[in-house]
Amino acid sequence: MAHAYTPGLLVSPRMRLRVRRVLPISGEVLVSHGEKVEARQVVARTFMPGDVTPVNIANQMSLSPSEVAAAMLKKVGDPVAKGDVLARSKGMFGFFKTEFAAPTSGTIESISDVTGQVMIRGAALPVQVLAYAGGTVVEVLPQEGVIVEADVAFAQGVFGVGGEAFGVLKVVCANPSEDLTPDRITADCKNAVIVGGARIHEAAVRRAVEVGVSAIIAGGIDDADLKAILGYDLGVAITGSEKIGLTLIITEGFGDIAMADRTFALLKKHAGADVSVNGATQIRAGVMRPEIVIPVADSANVGSVQEAHGGGFLEIGSQVRIIRDPYFGILGKVTALPHQPTVLGSGSSARVLEVACADGKTVTVPRANVEITGG
Repeated sequence: MAHAYTPGLLVSPRMRLRVRRVLPISGEVLVSHGEKVEARQVVARTFMPGDVTPVNIANQMSLSPSEVAAAMLKKVGDPVAKGDVLARSKGMFGFFKTEFAAPTSGTIESISDVTGQVMIRGAALPVQVLAYAGGTVVEVLPQEGVIVEADVAFAQGVFGVGGEAFGVLKVVCANPSEDLTPDRITADCKNAVIVGGARIHEAAVRRAVEVGVSAIIAGGIDDADLKAILGYDLGVAITGSEKIGLTLIITEGFGDIAMADRTFALLKKHAGADVSVNGATQIRAGVMRPEIVIPVADSANVGSVQEAHGGGFLEIGSQVRIIRDPYFGILGKVTALPHQPTVLGSGSSARVLEVACADGKTVTVPRANVEITGG
C-alpha cells in the first residue's frame, strides 16, 4: 500500500522535555547544576539599559551648541529627576535668565557641543527568566541561563497568540465538540488555564479577560473573531508578543473544528494540574508551535516514558490537517496517494494526495501541505 512519512503535532502522555532558558544579554544565573526548580522560579536575571530621551537644549533655550555645556546644571553621570532644573542661561547683566526643566528622570549620558543635545538615560529595566518547566537544572550557561530537564505530559497547538503563561488547568467543556461560549467562563476561572472544546468565540475571549483567565486552549477559531480580538489582521510570521490580556492556543485550525480526541483526553486527565503554556508561533523557516507543558510526577500512573506523537506514516485513512492555503486548517481523511507526480496550478510538479474533508468535498494537495493529526 502507498505510504509516505509526514510530520505532525507533538502530543504525548509522558516525555522528557529540555528547555533552554537564557537572558537577552549577560547577567546573573541564580541556580546551580542539579538543583530542582519550579516552573515559576526565577533562574536568571539581568538589567537592560533604560530608554534614552534626547533633549535639544540649544533649540529649547535659544543657545548655540557650544554654549550648552556652560548652561548645564547637571554633568555627565549625574542623576536627574523629572522637573529638576537641567540648564540655566546666563541672561543679560544677571537678569532675564532662562531655565529648562528635565522632561524625564534618569542619568545624564552625554552633552554634545556639536548638536546641542543632551541624552538622558532612563532607569535600567529588570529582566527575569523563569524556569518555565518544573524539573532539574542539567546545565548552567554562565552569565546566560540554564537548561532545565523535566518529565511532562506535552501537547502542541497549530496556532497561538500571547507569550508564556501559567495556571491551574480547568476543563470547562464536557466534550471536544462543544464550543467555548461566555457562559462557561465563571469567576472561579480566574488565573486558570481553561480548556474548551471546538470553536472559541470572540465574546468568550472578552469574558475571559474580564474574569482574569491566564490562558485559553480550544480546537478552533474563526479568523474574523481573531481579528476582532487583536484589533488588526495578523500578518506577521511569528506571534507571542501580543497584549490581549491572556494567551490563546488553537490546537486544530481556523473555523468550527473540534479539538482532537487525544488532545482533549490528555488535558482532561490532568485537570487541576499547574501547567505552563506558550502561544508563540512561527509558521515559516524554523517552525515553532504553541505548547502546553504539564508536570508529571515520577509516581504518576501514566505508563512508561514514550516518544511524542509527532508524525508517522501517511497512508489511506490517515487523519490529516492541511497547513497551506487555500485550504489552511481544514481537517480530513486521506483517500488516495497517487504514486506519480502531478502538475500543479503553478506549473511545478509534486507528489500529491487526496483528502476527503469534513464538509464532503475532496481536494487534491501536495503531500508537503499536510500534517498527521491522529484520532
